[in-house]
Amino acid sequence: MRIVVAEDLYLLRDGMVRLIEACGHQVVATAATGPETLEALLTWRPDVAVVDVRMPPAQSDEGLRAALAARREVPGLPVLVLSQHVEQLYARELLADGAGGVGYFLKESVFDADQFMDALERVAGGGTAMDPAVIAKLLASGSSNRRLADLTEREHSVLGLMAEGLSNQAIGQRLFLSESAISKYTTSMFGKLGITDDDSNNRRVLAVLTYLNRP
Repeated sequence: MRIVVAEDLYLLRDGMVRLIEACGHQVVATAATGPETLEALLTWRPDVAVVDVRMPPAQSDEGLRAALAARREVPGLPVLVLSQHVEQLYARELLADGAGGVGYFLKESVFDADQFMDALERVAGGGTAMDPAVIAKLLASGSSNRRLADLTEREHSVLGLMAEGLSNQAIGQRLFLSESAISKYTTSMFGKLGITDDDSNNRRVLAVLTYLNRP
């Protein structure tokens, strides 16, 4: 894969570059500020980008804004955003266009090389990848949606794993159920959430948006 790495902390940026290249992928550009990030994303249009939320010059959410701006110019441009803390708004904004190819991970998860690279590959493939710690924090915060109340306990479990970005096969393995059983749960879940079988929308992304309590 061709990858752009945008992170203002040199040691973390260099570490990610070394890890990515050790796994056989190519880092085509790096960036240390919001403007540099946007320029790199639009110039290289990578297979996937790793972007820190908070970057110079203001150290607010320049990285996230650069990623969103790039996805407006290049719809579906795959981006895995890194954050120091769980911010529900960041996850919702990333998923808002319904195009998929997005991920939201905590920086500490970068140190789990297998998990990090798996997330990069899922995002590059057009899927979603949510840090399990993010999902746990959102659940603990008591976020709710009226439509979610109609889901069974098992459907909640399936949706939580779907939010992490797992495929039906992977969800089945995690819950010790067959892939066909997971397919039945997801079909039921989509119906209860009012998500129709429309090829123009990514139903899994729409379900995750509901899970994240998008207003």
